Order: sequence, then structure tokens, then C-alpha cells
Amino acid sequence: MSALKLAVGGAAGRMGAALIRAIDENPETVLVSALERSGSEKLGHDSGKLAGISDNAVLVSDDIDAAIEASDGIIDFTIPAASIALAERLSGRSCFQVIGTTGFTEDEEAQLQKAAETATILKSGNMSLGVNLLAALVEKAAASLAAGDFDIEVLEMHHKHKIDAPSGTALLLGEAAARGREISLADHSVRSRDGITGAREEGTIGFATLRGGAVIGDHSVIFAGESERIELSHFAQDRALFARGAVKAATWVNGQPHGLYSMRDVLGL
Repeated sequence: MSALKLAVGGAAGRMGAALIRAIDENPETVLVSALERSGSEKLGHDSGKLAGISDNAVLVSDDIDAAIEASDGIIDFTIPAASIALAERLSGRSCFQVIGTTGFTEDEEAQLQKAAETATILKSGNMSLGVNLLAALVEKAAASLAAGDFDIEVLEMHHKHKIDAPSGTALLLGEAAARGREISLADHSVRSRDGITGAREEGTIGFATLRGGAVIGDHSVIFAGESERIELSHFAQDRALFARGAVKAATWVNGQPHGLYSMRDVLGL
């Protein structure tokens, strides 16, 4: 069986470098294109060298159409606008898209849903096996612990350079809790508290966001009762775990029909 041909979006970034290393380490995959935005100072540089491995002769480019033609799939950790634009360009094409980008608005999520009618897209707020198993546990716990007895709070911390909040992982966990409670997260989430807020409203799901230093990603879901507290947590220690998960997702989604998939599909959760 020939190796799966992959392209990486945002190749010059921290996640891009981790993805290039993960593809290089996996005997089932090969890097054929490394993409960056037009005007990037990294255009024309060897992507392997940028990623801290040996030169691989795959030069950083902004030619998206060439990448689509050359690859079986594109792994994309960029920004929402770029991810949506790529999804729309993949309409009717055999090239799939794995999206690790976070920070989508509701309207942007709807645009991805629409694009997936004619493209094969896998999107997750977190590509980690552990986080997705955590989400499954959170859903079960939320279903078992009544809103009147246990309040739910999602706490997350990331490095100081992260541009969106709450994190995609925090929202993934919040959605899992909402599914367990059979409620809409959009209608029950509390994103900030300041001043005289009054008592906590029963049935809401709270989010607390911390930023600082070089923290890769810490997440906890707290179920707080009157006389006991349950905490389910995940602590990421190496960005490589997200890259390996994304490559695993790529090998799974290859050959799937058009649609919008998630890591829950990959893991059979």
C-alpha cells in the first residue's frame, strides 16, 4: 500500500512543525506540500528544516491548488477564515481536510456544515485521544448527575500566545456536558462573571479561562455538589500528541464519503 500523501496548512507555525514531524515519523504517511499564507517570510524555505528534522525538499508554498492536486488530504491548523476558504475549495474534490483550527463562530460552523455536503472534512477542537475519551466521560457524568445536585464548570489554561477563548477543547468538553444534560450549550453557557452577578443559575455550564507562560493545554471539568466535588482533568505535556492525533484522523478519514466528521468517529465513541 502506498503512503498517504498529506499537505500541512500553517506549516511554519508551532503546530505545523509538529505535524511535519509526526508525518515524517509515521510509515503510512508522506508530506507532499507545506502551505503558508501569501507574503510569509518562510515561503521557499525547506519545511523539514523549519520543523527541526532533516531537509525534505518540500518547500513552503502558498499554492493551495497545487497542494490539493498533489495530496490525498490537507491537515489544517490555521485560522477560521482560512479553514473555511479551503473547505469551500475542496468541493467535489477527492482531497479531504482535517481541521484542528479553533475559534469558529456559529455562522462559521454553519459554513463548514454546508461545505461538507460536497467535501470530506474532519474537524475537532482537540485531536488528543485522551481529551476525546475525557469528553465521553464528561457526557456520561453529566447525564448521571442531576443539574439540581451538581453544577458544571469548565476550567482551562493555555500559553499566552493563544488568540481564542474559551479554547476549542473547553468548548468540546462543554458540548459533551450539554449532550449529557440534553440541553443546548449556546443557551446555558456562562462565559464570564464580573461584578454583582447574583447567585449561580441552576443548570448553567460555566467557563473559566486562564492564559500565561508556555502552558500547552490544561483542562478540567468540575461537577460541584453541596458536599462533594468531582473533577475530570487532562493535562497536555507535549504538542506532538495533537499532531499524532491529527495524522491518525487523516488515515481514518481517507476514503470516507462527503460529510463532516469528528474524533468521536475516529475513536468509535
